Amino acid sequence: QVQLVESGGGLVQTGGSLRLSCLASGRSFTTRVGWFRQAPGKEREFVGGIYWADGETRYTDSVKGRFTIATDNAKNTVYLQMNSLKPEDTAVYYCAARYGKSWSTREIDYNYWGQGTQVTVSS
Repeated sequence: QVQLVESGGGLVQTGGSLRLSCLASGRSFTTRVGWFRQAPGKEREFVGGIYWADGETRYTDSVKGRFTIATDNAKNTVYLQMNSLKPEDTAVYYCAARYGKSWSTREIDYNYWGQGTQVTVSS
């Protein structure tokens, strides 16, 4: 069983950067970790993810070139580096984990969730 704890959210100005961390206790070599976000009044959406086994990453189009996901195996931590932030990136960000041989952008396919961390980008 995987336990996830996010940290690193906060308030930043447009164009700024933040790095979110997701401590994944109990993760295995085949864990897939996804980052999701939910803005007020909107559905939760997939931001990107990483496959711990080989480091393969996926991103939604709106964050490509701005966000980067990476792992630190020694710390069992997944990072979401967010650069060139925009007001529309404002949301609660969640990390989630699943075991599977394929990618999924659907939250229903993720079994384990962190508590979320707020990111606010001011204009």
